[in-house]
Amino acid sequence: MKNRFLLATLTLVLISHSGIAQKKSDKPDPNLLEGKKTLERLEAIENWTSLFNGKDLTGWQGDTEGYVVEDGRLVCKAGGKGLETVKEYSDFVFRFEFKLVESGNNGLGIRVPSGGHAAYQGMELQILDHRGPKYNAETKGGKKVMTIKPWQVHGSIYGVFPAKTGYLKPLDEWNEQIVICIEDHVKVILNGAVILDAYLDDLTPVDGKDHPGLKRRTGHIMFAGHNDHIEFRNIDVADFAPSSPTPPKTPDNTAPDGFVSLFNGKNLSGWKGLADKDANKRRALKGSDLKEAQKASDAVMQEHWSVVDGILTYDGEGQSLCTSKDYGDFEMYVDWKIPPGADSGIYLRGTPQIQIWDPWDPRTKEGETLETPEEWVLSYKNGRNLGSGGLWNNRRASNRPLVLADNKPGEWNTFLIRMVGDKVSIWLNEKLVVDRTELENYWDREGNRTAPLPREDQIELQHHGSELFFKNIFIRELPY
Repeated sequence: MKNRFLLATLTLVLISHSGIAQKKSDKPDPNLLEGKKTLERLEAIENWTSLFNGKDLTGWQGDTEGYVVEDGRLVCKAGGKGLETVKEYSDFVFRFEFKLVESGNNGLGIRVPSGGHAAYQGMELQILDHRGPKYNAETKGGKKVMTIKPWQVHGSIYGVFPAKTGYLKPLDEWNEQIVICIEDHVKVILNGAVILDAYLDDLTPVDGKDHPGLKRRTGHIMFAGHNDHIEFRNIDVADFAPSSPTPPKTPDNTAPDGFVSLFNGKNLSGWKGLADKDANKRRALKGSDLKEAQKASDAVMQEHWSVVDGILTYDGEGQSLCTSKDYGDFEMYVDWKIPPGADSGIYLRGTPQIQIWDPWDPRTKEGETLETPEEWVLSYKNGRNLGSGGLWNNRRASNRPLVLADNKPGEWNTFLIRMVGDKVSIWLNEKLVVDRTELENYWDREGNRTAPLPREDQIELQHHGSELFFKNIFIRELPY
């Protein structure tokens, strides 16, 4: 029952592709194709919470006179204004159904301060019958012309970014909509089609006005009534607020709620060898070439990676260790330990890297001593004295950790890694060391690392010729 809404929407997408609801063109609709992929990923969500009990306005505040409950439906009456959740949300997936009247107007406010203006102090996603006569005029030649701006049509971020049109159902039918809002990523799926997919940090409002709400990272979810009769039902939310910098205490290699273990503490199940050190060449491998390369690399993995007393252990001789599964957006906990002078890292989507190294290693040559502060500084040309956690291979964006947060070599350290789009945040031993910094595409050799990252790829524990130790590797996939 928890994914009834998603199953119904996914069925709609499949029907559309069968030709029953296909558009005039025989070409597959890219918005429906992307919607199908997104809905399939959302099927894994288990933490749905109902926001509407079908009986009363429990959990809501604001214009409780302008909204009523009728036959299990939440109805915004004519004249209704803003109705907001009592609870605030930062990162979430929100799903609901709505039915419009002709030219009906409402809005979905996200991250709105209590009682605030949805479109400016938060963000307002339009809920609008933009097909209605109120928003269209007929020219002398009999052609209908829309009289509103593109950023006012249904699903648009009002004043900021326009949505795609053509996916609203007839007025007497219920529409199904899902909104993904994770950090600066906002995605809207309407009746199985992706109609908006935007990263707020990259946007300039198209209406030329100031929208400070784009920078907000938490607030209420609001139905921003604009005086029209609109009906809603099946209103649910899945909360994906950032996790604590350290996981709740559990037995080693036992995942906390909401996470799954990538390492079971017993064997290398769920891991594979590195098929090629060059990610571009690895991604190009197909068929028998990929099978043979993977078989050879798995043999190397088995020789040099092992499990000792519940610890993932590397002898320093082989190659990096890779997850069998590819990941897109996620949160990941990992405990790691290195001996003095060691060097390692973690690749995200196959891309280097979150740096792991010994900040107290002077890297002097045999017999060399450092006697002055200047000599000591010069010895750190590779930046290891700044500490672990930085995105070391960046050239344009910062490659440094904000603070040195490492425990001494031989002691355990804990990362929380949060990746959304191409932005990475990292906590090391409860200290924020990277704050939503772009991870540049190291493998873009010709474009100065400006090409976008792969949307999904493997996570790698980097080999760099040192003994390495890992445990408590937990991951929570984030919707996108």
